[in-house]
Amino acid sequence: MASKLDLEARRRRRLRFQLRQKSGGRVRLSVFRSGKHIYAQVIDDKQGRTLASASTIEKTMREGLKTGADKDAATAVGKLLAERAIAAGVTEVVFDRGPYLYHGRVKALADGAREGGLSF
Repeated sequence: MASKLDLEARRRRRLRFQLRQKSGGRVRLSVFRSGKHIYAQVIDDKQGRTLASASTIEKTMREGLKTGADKDAATAVGKLLAERAIAAGVTEVVFDRGPYLYHGRVKALADGAREGGLSF
């Protein structure tokens, strides 16, 4: 039987392959969620560069949040990431949720990014 890490790695590879097929050359909004924080990056895979990033470990985010591990924090990270991505000239992205299901904090981050002006 495969371990949980093996299953997550397979899911991540499968999802990234599907994203590459359907992306149409758009940049990728990648999400990582831990038990205490949430992180997001806008990545240009063609150039291999991170165009914008935001997370709950940043000093400005920590000051205004009760905790880094709730939906309010994820929404704030999504809005901040959208601001930074738009400043970098990105308005359309492909959402890469990684091995995480699209609910809870991941969905809140996506909704915050949409409110901030990103479309996906």
